[in-house]
Amino acid sequence: MNRPGAIALGAEDRASAIAAVRRMLRSIDASEDELIGGLAETALGLAESFIGLALIARTMTETIAAGGAWQPLGAVPVRAITGVGAIGADGGTTPLASAGYAIDIDALGQGWVRLTGGAATIVVTFEAGLADGWDALPPGIAQGATMLAAHLFEARGGDAMPPAAVAALWRPWRRMRLRDARRCA
Repeated sequence: MNRPGAIALGAEDRASAIAAVRRMLRSIDASEDELIGGLAETALGLAESFIGLALIARTMTETIAAGGAWQPLGAVPVRAITGVGAIGADGGTTPLASAGYAIDIDALGQGWVRLTGGAATIVVTFEAGLADGWDALPPGIAQGATMLAAHLFEARGGDAMPPAAVAALWRPWRRMRLRDARRCA
């Protein structure tokens, strides 16, 4: 599955992230933009892991073992569940008829899938993400990711602790699970 933390920014979002980090570093030299872009993607992936949300909207897939119980998708917030397919013995995927499954997205953005047909393993395709792109991220999340990327750039090869302000900026957005997220059938 493509989980939060597996970030590969598109060209426009990567350029925006690089520009933000360069402003933080007070850098006008473009010779290290490739490194800065990679560090921004790393920082955003760490933000997703800390916060527990997919931050920039993207298409994801998840493989789920069949069962009659509702099963949660691994990323939130889910914007849309766009496909459900059965994995055959040959490894190929065949779209399931809508009578073979049920889907739901709850008020918290958690996506749910329940099989009602006979497939053994399915692949669910869905779109998840809080914002449409880097420039649409909530300011605290973007600022924390920018600060962390700048810190990673400046501390290359060192073991300096990241700024405490990063976690402080992300903490209001943090999503914690206190119980098993499975629904009853």
